[in-house]
Amino acid sequence: MEDTPEEPEPNPMTTKLQGDEYLPLSGKPYCDIILAKSHVGPRYQMALPVKLNRIIPPLMIPMVLTYRGKNWEMLYKGSQCVKWLGSGWKAFADDNDLKAGDACVFELMESCRTKIILRVHILKGDIPSEFLDKVEGESLASPIVIE
Repeated sequence: MEDTPEEPEPNPMTTKLQGDEYLPLSGKPYCDIILAKSHVGPRYQMALPVKLNRIIPPLMIPMVLTYRGKNWEMLYKGSQCVKWLGSGWKAFADDNDLKAGDACVFELMESCRTKIILRVHILKGDIPSEFLDKVEGESLASPIVIE
């Protein structure tokens, strides 16, 4: 019987995406968000960081999130003070079993006055319980802050 080589231990600096996918960023603008309770239920509130809001038109326009070959359509509510993703975000979060502590990288693939397309990278993870016990993380007023 031959000895089979052991699989190498994963490098902690390598990020493994859901479904054993490794996708490089394309070099286009992106932002990352560690999901809090408010992002994944019960309110499903998702605001994009200012980093992307400066690039995306301040309009209420259709947005498409793409992940693993599937598309989720929603409305980008960019004409408000806080720039929100519409109700399609709930379907995206539920379909991909997103939880508090997971991270999403939103990569801006297309942005014009009529449509926005973001490619999403999902990184599964958990927020340590000591953070969850101290902070509710249920609104923009009480976010989870990790220093």
